[in-house]
Amino acid sequence: MKNIFDQTVVAELEKRINQLQSTTSPIWGKMNVAQMLAHCNVTYELVYEDKHEKPKGFKKWLLKTFVKKIVVSEKPYSKNSRTAPVFIVATDKDFESEKTRLLQYIHKSLELGEIHFEGNESHSFGALNQDEWNNMFYKHLDHHLTQFGV
Repeated sequence: MKNIFDQTVVAELEKRINQLQSTTSPIWGKMNVAQMLAHCNVTYELVYEDKHEKPKGFKKWLLKTFVKKIVVSEKPYSKNSRTAPVFIVATDKDFESEKTRLLQYIHKSLELGEIHFEGNESHSFGALNQDEWNNMFYKHLDHHLTQFGV
């Protein structure tokens, strides 16, 4: 898995994101490109913003026990796989603002560096090591950028 905390990898992701146009169509799936960018931003909102309710009780146990392995492993996501309700973007979004937000979040994570994330609590999965944070960040972006052909 590529390391999202590496400047070269971030430059590659930025190049891919900048290839997107507001009219870019997906190869698979239902989201338009602006919705996809907003969807990718949710990953970072869960880290940097306090706008999503934290899971509790049985839901938290399910996420840590079953979903965490899927999200933080190196195994790629399959096409049209299910997503958590918090990640569903069904309304129209502004392409440029979502793109700008995503690039800012990626750069913020790069600046903080992998050591910052080592052992930090994730919103849904408890403490993650830096490799798990990397896999979660990179795999999700790569999956959706591939979905849109970049």
